[in-house]
Amino acid sequence: MDKPTLGALEQALFDHNIDHSIDEVRDIINGVAASPEPNGAMGAPDVWHRLIGSSVQPELAGLLSSELALARKTDDGLTKSGTGPWPSANRLADLRKEMKAQSIDGFIIPLADEHQGEYVPKNAQRLTWLTGFTGSAGLAVVLASKAAIFVDGRYTLQAGEQVDSDHFEINHLVDTPADNWIADNLNAGEELGFDPWLHTADGVGRLRRVCEKAGGKLTPVSTNPVDAVWASQPPPSLTPAHLLDSSFTGSKSADKRQEISEILKSENVDAFVLTAPDSIAWLSNMRGGDVPYTPFSLAFGIIHADSSLDIYSDLRKFTDSVIETLGDDVTLHPRAEFLSALQHLGSKKLKVGIDLMSAAEIISQKIKESGGIIQRLTDPCQLPKARKNEVELNGMRQAHLRDGVALTRFLAWLDKNAPKGELSEMSAAEQLEKFRREGEHIQGLSFPTISGSGPNGAIVHYRVTQQSNRKLDQNSLYLVDSGAQYLDGTTDVTRTIAIGTPSAEMKDRFTRVLKGHIALARAVFPEGTSGSQLDILARSSLWQAGIDYDHGTGHGVGSFLGVHEGPHRISKMPSRVALEPGMVVSNEPGYYKSGEFGIRIENLVAVVEASAPDNAERPLYCFETLTLAPIDLTLIDNNLLNQGELDWIDGYHEKVRKALSPMLDEETKKWLIETTKYGNSDKPKFPN
Repeated sequence: MDKPTLGALEQALFDHNIDHSIDEVRDIINGVAASPEPNGAMGAPDVWHRLIGSSVQPELAGLLSSELALARKTDDGLTKSGTGPWPSANRLADLRKEMKAQSIDGFIIPLADEHQGEYVPKNAQRLTWLTGFTGSAGLAVVLASKAAIFVDGRYTLQAGEQVDSDHFEINHLVDTPADNWIADNLNAGEELGFDPWLHTADGVGRLRRVCEKAGGKLTPVSTNPVDAVWASQPPPSLTPAHLLDSSFTGSKSADKRQEISEILKSENVDAFVLTAPDSIAWLSNMRGGDVPYTPFSLAFGIIHADSSLDIYSDLRKFTDSVIETLGDDVTLHPRAEFLSALQHLGSKKLKVGIDLMSAAEIISQKIKESGGIIQRLTDPCQLPKARKNEVELNGMRQAHLRDGVALTRFLAWLDKNAPKGELSEMSAAEQLEKFRREGEHIQGLSFPTISGSGPNGAIVHYRVTQQSNRKLDQNSLYLVDSGAQYLDGTTDVTRTIAIGTPSAEMKDRFTRVLKGHIALARAVFPEGTSGSQLDILARSSLWQAGIDYDHGTGHGVGSFLGVHEGPHRISKMPSRVALEPGMVVSNEPGYYKSGEFGIRIENLVAVVEASAPDNAERPLYCFETLTLAPIDLTLIDNNLLNQGELDWIDGYHEKVRKALSPMLDEETKKWLIETTKYGNSDKPKFPN
């Protein structure tokens, strides 16, 4: 009998001496297909080929890319097909059958993965698979005869459009919290199941009390019943890990690990379990692409008091060169060995630090069951990571300079084309991304662009779709909140633009938001001040008019990491975390008139030391504005501004012109000068 003919891909692997079987290569391709599509220089479309071999030749590269394109077309159950409702009925029936097989009476489906991250990989999008809901925050509870989904105010309209209300009650999680619903609907003696990988230790404690109040029981499951019935569930994300050069990080991994080890010693802790991938990325100077918009590899870690680091992940992500560069004190392990490593810590009776607000319940349980001592401890990487060193700050400045060029080119393009009446929210967002992608070190967006015209701008976390896409109408406001990931920094900026002639109300509200933005930008504050103590500066002018906004004023931002980073923030919510030099935070007050328009002005600022008088009793800090982009002067009511505020606007625009003009084409440079100079008859009159 003749030997079977090898397929083209298998033959190419053989011809190029690739040390992977065809099955192994197809597994890699499926993992890449389940990952976000790569962007930027470091994430070129074929960067994943290094998972196959260090040098993939063109013939093989073409075959691999073709196979990946086919794999991406495979139905994963996360995309609606046809015109009917989401197939919740069949999926609920299958889930309830599996629940019965596991002897549980209900099950909780959070929008979360094992790391409690902001962005969830495809294989963890269980809530979407079951309900059709695609928002970024939500929770479902399924009982034997009823089910409910809980979303916050950002997503009530979206949930109503996406979720089949014949099978799910749709609840606002503030008006009808999931805890209350469970207490009212779980019957005495029933068991509510949960996946201990997807709930934090603190969260489980709360849910357990709720179930006990109802006379029921909260029960962990060893196999997630959604996974058991999701036949087309994608595999975990698989993207190559990369090491950042110290020219971007400003500090070696060994130095960072030594800093963390000193913290652990001061807390009398033998080891700390790292569950946040951004902490591992910062600590190891490693980046990846396993989730959208945030450049890290999904992994768990254990940092020991002797400064050694164990990382548990898919070993296929790490090339030989990466492994060699990590050094002897950083050891890579298969993800499957993580739980046994926790048990080993416990068996040695060690004191192990865990952030119980963010770590999965199963982690603390494994350590306790094996005899370890749990010590509640905030992730020790969070504060050091937030305090950017001078190299990181300079990188952020350079990233914002390039980002400012892209945004200014976009605003000039918008000013020229919006009067034609042909632009839409989607076309505008696409053009802005195009300008950004022409810049150096670009790796992709840092979050989905919020491009909201008129009433859509009043939806705080609006995301344009084909169904919601609006034209940029004349005499309306357009709000665009966007950002990018660069090798040397992360950006996030919002501008509100008048399309046509703004109303007196629009100008009044915009100017009050601007006054709050300026007040925060000009703040000088003593050492030890938290963001919650400064929040009132951004709201005062709005409060005077009897209005406010319902989101925080500022969030921390990473250095080529998460666009939302803790532990610092500027918010009404009380915070004990003081603002320190090197921290980067957003300054973004806003105002939203439901059904009509939204306003937000956002710059990123860095905390820096301020000049202090000779008799100052403590160090003083202030903010350095990093974002460089013009503010729409046509929206300002000059009568509401005092001289100091006028001077700030003048000084900011002078800084923008001076920084960006050398990098702009002549037409855009002329536009920037004309739209930011004072004395223009169409603009507010400012003193020289």
